[in-house]
Amino acid sequence: GYRKGGTKMKKTISLLLSAVILCAVFLSGCGSSDSLTLNVYNWGEYISDGSEGSFDTIREFELWYKETYGQSVKVNYDTYASNEDMYNKISSGAVSYDVIIPSDYMIARMAQEDMLLPLDFANIPNYQYIDEGFRGLYYDAENLYSVPYTYGVVGIIYNANVVDEADARGWDLMWNDKYAGSILQFNNSRDAFATAQYKLDLDVNSTDTALWDKALAELKAQAPLVKSYVMDEVYNMMESGEAAVAPYYAGDYFTMLDAQAEDVDLRFYYPERTNYFVDAMCIPSCCQNKELAEIFINYMLSAEPAIANAEYVYYASPNALVYEDAEYIDSLGQEAMDILYPGIENFSELYNAYAFRNLGSETLGYVNSLWEDLKIG
Repeated sequence: GYRKGGTKMKKTISLLLSAVILCAVFLSGCGSSDSLTLNVYNWGEYISDGSEGSFDTIREFELWYKETYGQSVKVNYDTYASNEDMYNKISSGAVSYDVIIPSDYMIARMAQEDMLLPLDFANIPNYQYIDEGFRGLYYDAENLYSVPYTYGVVGIIYNANVVDEADARGWDLMWNDKYAGSILQFNNSRDAFATAQYKLDLDVNSTDTALWDKALAELKAQAPLVKSYVMDEVYNMMESGEAAVAPYYAGDYFTMLDAQAEDVDLRFYYPERTNYFVDAMCIPSCCQNKELAEIFINYMLSAEPAIANAEYVYYASPNALVYEDAEYIDSLGQEAMDILYPGIENFSELYNAYAFRNLGSETLGYVNSLWEDLKIG
């Protein structure tokens, strides 16, 4: 899944104090006035942030923590635009974060490279509300490193005032020269290649270089039609009508719908084969305060923030406190529920068929070289 972007310099190391000690210090009246620091790194547009009267998740957590533990906490909240950006930033050692929210295949890669810490679920009792269908998935088979935050499916967004309804089918729309100069493509290798791979019915997790070459040829054939390779720029370009066709995540379609210009009529459909993904909360090995990070993750799973975040980001939630909530279902409406929660009852089956797996370093290196080739071209 994908959202927006930003960076911050390495934070000062915060104190690792248990809740018991915090309470004891507070009650004794001789505690340090220093507040704790929690560094959170998330996708852009991926949390209810208080804008337009919405629930301010970060502020509310700070208030709740102070009330519960008697000590102040300051959350530094930064955003990134892609899994790869986040991975590069953290693996460089230039930054330190306590909570990150990568996608499935990136979780598998980071776990394999010892970049994630195993979670202490005693500090995350709200994990009980995560649907069973989201446990034991390939990227964290033993449920050691991650707590699902949202999930989704990639579809195609198009402006019905520009695109003929008859053309709005499958992945072919993105290669339709009738819309040359109005088509957007993902600006990250994995998602962009997948559009071609699903179109050609190729395995998105293949280690066969010849199949990746085939997908590259398809992307090169598409390149003259592409207006721009985008991540977060997709919002403005689709909302304003500057572009008419884009592959993106179902949740983001509703965000665009809310902000579309008067002369734009955005619609959405799923191609037959497409990417199913899970984004999950993890603690990177550079974490400075693991217990505080786990308390934050647990807070994110509690009803008020979980529902507020699901409503704000428009992504499907694997949390029963959200998808079983009558007000949430009512506020979204049936059409949105149908788009956001397709095949929830057999999610793991669809997920296992179409999700990205972590590619080995050799395949990954090859894919990156093809991507450079495409972008330079």
